[in-house]
Amino acid sequence: MSLRLFNSLSGQVEAFVPMVPGHVGMYVCGMTIYDFCHVGHARMMMSFDVVQRWLRASGFKVNYVRNITDIDDKIIRRAVERGITIRQLTDEMTQAMHADIGSLGIEMPSHEPRATEYVGQMLDMIGKLESKGLAYRASNGDVNYAVRKFEGYGKLSGKSLDQLRAGERVAVDDGKQDPLDFVLWKSAKPEEPADAKYESPFGAGRPGWHIECSAMSCALLGEQFDIHGGGLDLQFPHHENEIAQSEGASGKRFVNYWMHNGFLNVDNEKMSKSLGNFFTIRDVLKSYDGETVRYFMLRTHYRSPFNYSDAGLDDARQGLRRLYTALDSVDLTGADLSSIDWAQDHAARFKAAMDEDFNTPIAVSVLFELAAEVNRTRSVEHAVMLKKLAGVLGLLQQEPRAYLQGGADSGVDAAAIESAIAARAAAKAAKNFAEADRIRQDLLAQGIVLKDSAQGTTWVKA
Repeated sequence: MSLRLFNSLSGQVEAFVPMVPGHVGMYVCGMTIYDFCHVGHARMMMSFDVVQRWLRASGFKVNYVRNITDIDDKIIRRAVERGITIRQLTDEMTQAMHADIGSLGIEMPSHEPRATEYVGQMLDMIGKLESKGLAYRASNGDVNYAVRKFEGYGKLSGKSLDQLRAGERVAVDDGKQDPLDFVLWKSAKPEEPADAKYESPFGAGRPGWHIECSAMSCALLGEQFDIHGGGLDLQFPHHENEIAQSEGASGKRFVNYWMHNGFLNVDNEKMSKSLGNFFTIRDVLKSYDGETVRYFMLRTHYRSPFNYSDAGLDDARQGLRRLYTALDSVDLTGADLSSIDWAQDHAARFKAAMDEDFNTPIAVSVLFELAAEVNRTRSVEHAVMLKKLAGVLGLLQQEPRAYLQGGADSGVDAAAIESAIAARAAAKAAKNFAEADRIRQDLLAQGIVLKDSAQGTTWVKA
């Protein structure tokens, strides 16, 4: 079975056929980098981390571009509020983003362009649009895109121009010929800091948000490429406007497959600072390890709404520990972990799930089938397959005992536990079973579970 994915452009699951056999060009809209990333950002980047991982596991060479928006109204305001330069702010927040998503096992893209490094390409594209009559200079100094002059506007979102006009809620901005028109180049305002202003044939200013992604994707992937992704909230107007700009400038089909991940809710409500249910990634990592958060997100299909909750994370933590416990029961020293035999039954079912629009919930269920088999038979073969398949999803790559015992930052006194285990063994040898049971219960009260076997007693943190 070949890879199939849901194409937002057609509204259907389609067979994936890359433009160049064996190669995939993929662009994903990244962060506007003025603050710490929140769990919604994590959900988006996790979704496309899985996509690029599976494409590579399927044998494709992937050119994965995920941008950074480092010039924007919010960025300018935050930098001014803090009394630092825009570059100081965006460097600080980019470093924080890398640390946070790295904790979740989200891999770096092939390229991570910053918008400010591609202003020249943006100006070139705006010039092409103006020469074709698709862009015009407004009386307020902005350069706007003339939406009604682009045939097919609305084909991604399924919105007609008449529907969009009916939904207008704001007055026409100064200089706009039509309320639907959007800005390509924003003229500089006197009160804005100097580092927010770029020289151009249209006067000093800065690029609009939409043109940034069109220019960066075109520069790094070409005028046509395979996959464009992002959150569902970007489908309209951002991605719709990208199509209008890119196809308007090139005269070619921009992207073959559009992918969008589902919305995130917190305890079944929209995440919002006003509701007090807003969480940054680093907020979550204070209570849960990164792999638990990753596993928690992978249990939901990328296109489905994702509900964040402490109860869900607690359940995910226990599920992940069950998988690690299975691995901990088998010695994999010297095992070949280099490749996967996709003809093997579990691997074939895992592949079938991932090939059907990246169905991670079904793929995860295969991991639990393997874990059950390992627990039943102590099969090295099944344990190896469990670790290999989990690795495709970025899971179960830590040393099982270290993970189960909580790691160096868990606050667990491993030496004290080992001492208690030795005391319990001595009590059992002296046939003082009441004392041995007391020690076990004391440890259990601390969240430490003992496992007795012919090889001795081991422990895990519950």
